[in-house]
Amino acid sequence: MKLNVKLNLKFIVLAVIIFAFLLWLIVSFVRAYQPKENKIYAQVQAREYAISSKVAGRVENIFVKKGDMLKKGDLVYGINSPELEAKLEQAKAGYQAAKALSTETKQGARVETIQSAKDVWQGAKTMANLAKSTYERLESLYKDGVVSEQRRDEAYANYTTAKHNENVAFQQYKIALDGATHETKIAAQAKEDAAAGQVSEVESYAKDTQAIAPADGEVSNVLLHQGELAPSGFPVVLMIDMNDAWIVFHLPEYRLKDFPKGTTFKAYIPALEKEAEFKVEFVSVMGDFATWRATSATKGYDIRTFEVEAYPVSPIEGLRVGMSVLIE
Repeated sequence: MKLNVKLNLKFIVLAVIIFAFLLWLIVSFVRAYQPKENKIYAQVQAREYAISSKVAGRVENIFVKKGDMLKKGDLVYGINSPELEAKLEQAKAGYQAAKALSTETKQGARVETIQSAKDVWQGAKTMANLAKSTYERLESLYKDGVVSEQRRDEAYANYTTAKHNENVAFQQYKIALDGATHETKIAAQAKEDAAAGQVSEVESYAKDTQAIAPADGEVSNVLLHQGELAPSGFPVVLMIDMNDAWIVFHLPEYRLKDFPKGTTFKAYIPALEKEAEFKVEFVSVMGDFATWRATSATKGYDIRTFEVEAYPVSPIEGLRVGMSVLIE
């Protein structure tokens, strides 16, 4: 009799344990598929600047370290580039040569050159006049039958040659007097402008050897140090502008209606133990693939999420990149 009672008691206890386990399993299963009030988790981001140089060279000086606060225009680092200095000197020499040529073209020939050309022309003119007088005298004598026709023809040939030389000498004098042609002056000026442009281009590169802060911010990392070689365009210093910070979160599609662009809302920042107000400035036009659980076990689709960016309505002291933000 006692044995039967003990067996019955064991069965009852076992049945209760099995029932409790099944009840816990059912409750857990039901809770897993019950709709919950999900919190949205956001993360703080901020504008990051990679300070680099267009000029390749060796880092000469680094004026900052991690954690330094910079103001826009502060000197960050310097690059030493002997090749660039040589190019600048070469460009300046080319400009001086082009400028001298352009100036000479505009001003024309020197006074001595003009006077020499004039003297040559006057001499050729005198010779032409003499040849003309000789030809006219021999022409008269030829008509009188005193000289032969050959002598007269030789005098005429000498006259035409002298006249041609006079015209050539006069043109040379006129060129010296008037200076270069309009086209030559334009070409010389174009060469001067091109040389000046080359100097300006190299000087702009030379200015880029001194890197300055593009905005107010904090140095987050220094990637190269003094003496190391910096390739063109390689970021030497990274800085973050916390005045241009925002939060990013992925919003399930059924809550899009709660956060249209321009909406303001409050969110909790655990690291700062305070709430702050944010304004939605961007909602992605394209949803991501399913990154949220299914709405229920019987629904035939998964919930898509959309990236949202929201900016603080007012500055938040102590805010850092990577902080979590909770949105109800």
